[in-house]
Amino acid sequence: MRFLARSLAGLVMASLTLGLLAMAGHSIWSAIQARSADPGRPGFARERVFAVRVMEFEPQTVEPVLETFGEVRSLRTLELRAPAAGRVVEVAPELADGAMVAAGQLLLRIDPADARAARDLAAADLARAEADLREAARAVDLAHEDRAAAEAQAELRQRALDRQRDLVSRGVGTDAAVETAELALSSAAQAVVSRRQSVAQAEARREQSETALARARIQLAEAERRLANTELRAEFAGRLTGVSVVAGGLLNTNEKIGQIIDPDALEVAFRVSTAQYARLTDAEGRPFDGPVLVTLDVMGTEVYSTGRMSRVSAAVGEAMTGRLIYVSLDAPRGFRPGDFVALQVTEPAVAQVARLPATAVDASGEILVLGDDDRLRAARVEVVRRQGQDVLVRAPDLAGARVVAERGPNLGPGIRVRPLAPEADAATVGSPAIARMSSEAERRPGAGPAAGNDAGGMVVLDAERRARLVAFVEADTRMPPEARARVLSQLAADQVPAGVIARIESRIGG
Repeated sequence: MRFLARSLAGLVMASLTLGLLAMAGHSIWSAIQARSADPGRPGFARERVFAVRVMEFEPQTVEPVLETFGEVRSLRTLELRAPAAGRVVEVAPELADGAMVAAGQLLLRIDPADARAARDLAAADLARAEADLREAARAVDLAHEDRAAAEAQAELRQRALDRQRDLVSRGVGTDAAVETAELALSSAAQAVVSRRQSVAQAEARREQSETALARARIQLAEAERRLANTELRAEFAGRLTGVSVVAGGLLNTNEKIGQIIDPDALEVAFRVSTAQYARLTDAEGRPFDGPVLVTLDVMGTEVYSTGRMSRVSAAVGEAMTGRLIYVSLDAPRGFRPGDFVALQVTEPAVAQVARLPATAVDASGEILVLGDDDRLRAARVEVVRRQGQDVLVRAPDLAGARVVAERGPNLGPGIRVRPLAPEADAATVGSPAIARMSSEAERRPGAGPAAGNDAGGMVVLDAERRARLVAFVEADTRMPPEARARVLSQLAADQVPAGVIARIESRIGG
């Protein structure tokens, strides 16, 4: 009986479920039929409008800036080599890597005993040659006097002969007396010839003595030069590197013992492509006389200097391309040969170009321009130059038009958009290198380029915050001494660059 009641209850519940499903299907079918048979207003899709950031297309004259990298090199580098062989008996305390030396400063001395002895012998030979020359000069004077006496005696013999001949012509003289006078004159003439020969010999001896004296002087000068070569002095003021010599060591002639580098005569060499080289030089191949900003990042502190392009390499170089250009530094303090630096080279100005974000131009050189009804249309522009995240384009017929700053996959010609208010222009028109150098000159009038970055303005620090920053900088052992002194001098000022504060606090977690 209980089984029958449960079966009837299940049958009733199944019937109700089937009935409800049938009613739901009938309701859906009726709704579809009623909607399809409704003659009312047809449906439509609302046009989608996208919000875009726009900016004005403003043609102007822009000085492009080429950003590249280069290597610092020395203009004056001298190899220190041993001028003579021998034992090192004296070494200057400054003869060490990194030490500064003055021009003409004694660096080391080699044992001068042998060179001094050779100098003394050469001096003695010179004194003897001078004595020989004086003796030869006196001999010449005596020979001239002896010849003059012989010539005077010959003149007397000639007058005696003339007198005897006169007597014979008057009949009071004899032929024997005339012959005797002739023999005496002949002997006097022979004596004159002999004295002339003596004069010639004396003059020849004097010339030989003069030659010997010149040779002695040359030998003395050579001996003095060898003695001077026992001392090595600095040719110019600079910094030493690669020193490898100790007191008591033996040196060979021309052995390398180090280098001296002039820290104030530095330049930067950087390589550019052939197209960039053509933009940076004139028709004669001379580099463009524009400013160059050289920056070196030292443990978060920027060391920078201005400069000018001075010359271009004469050859490309083996397995190289492009051109190598050299920049002379105006303030090389803080730089060292071998530093890898960043450069911002100001190129010649380009007229009638607009600066747009790189996201505004597609690969085919097209941009999207807003029409009067806020619908987009495509316009082709000429891409003149790429500047980091920006591009310089030229399109004279688009002056004053509104351009989409950021293209998206949903944007295209014919799309209606809602332009957003333009943001503050953060791009500097012209040369960033010039702008940065100008701000530095205004911040520190009369001072040359120095280290630091004042991006964000100047900040007045309270005592506690200043003490915390100073303590961190003083405890940082990785920072070079010059950079530490520079940062501490900035922190000691009344107003500190915000960029310096931000870098230090980012490292200490402030």
